[in-house]
Amino acid sequence: MEFLRARSRADAVATKADHPGAVPIAGGTDVMVDVNFDRLRPDALLDLAGAGDLQQWAVDGDTVRLGAGVTYSHIIDQLGDRLPGLAMAARTVGSPQIRNRGTVGGNLGSASPAGDALPPLLAAEAQVEVESVRGIRTVALSEFCTGVKQHVLEADELITAILVPSATGPQQFAKIGTRNAMVIAVCSVAVALHPHVRRVGTGIGSAAPTPRRAGAAERFAARELDWDGGGPLSDDVARRFGELVAAAADPVDDVRGSARYRAHALAVLARRTLGWTWDAYRRG
Repeated sequence: MEFLRARSRADAVATKADHPGAVPIAGGTDVMVDVNFDRLRPDALLDLAGAGDLQQWAVDGDTVRLGAGVTYSHIIDQLGDRLPGLAMAARTVGSPQIRNRGTVGGNLGSASPAGDALPPLLAAEAQVEVESVRGIRTVALSEFCTGVKQHVLEADELITAILVPSATGPQQFAKIGTRNAMVIAVCSVAVALHPHVRRVGTGIGSAAPTPRRAGAAERFAARELDWDGGGPLSDDVARRFGELVAAAADPVDDVRGSARYRAHALAVLARRTLGWTWDAYRRG
């Protein structure tokens, strides 16, 4: 196996063009597991750890440009105010050692339905910046994953950044696992309120072939929430929202949980996360 090292973003893109079969590796928290268990044996690995410009983030107007190499720990420490839902999800990822190495770009590149970062990014309506020697394009996160561990990247493309609108309202993330820490989600839900446009964003994880939004639930909540008066969330609205989130999923039975349990858990998590975000909105 050839080991290639990129010294910058431009170097990484050029190297990927010359070696389209090379598998990018940043923190290695997913890739090296697959290599060690002989599930992945690429001709080459492209190490991005030396590309310092991929490890930077910046604010451009109302958008945070999150370099693909920014770690979960940096998100927790530096972006909790701008991206609260993502920061909440980052706190649930693995152990401190994993959070110090793992990156959101890597989570996207793995394209796992259980990726913790993906539901809050979906709820926030994030976009993925993809680059090759042919140029840069952006892909809505809702269209990035095409199947279990599959995505829209061409062979010569790299994820260089994630473009995330700064939060304009409360955000929440919750997941269920087989234990309290260092666990792959049985299912997860993210909710983000966008009061300036009276919209509700959702993200569902580990309950379909890809992370996905619950469009019917979003539209229902946006209509029913008392944006002007800030009245309490009714039990009926919360319950129906949970039902619609669960209906948007396509869960399966596996070693972590049954499809029936996942659907029930999604409804419960959706009710709770909507309630928490709405309570925060009412408090101002």
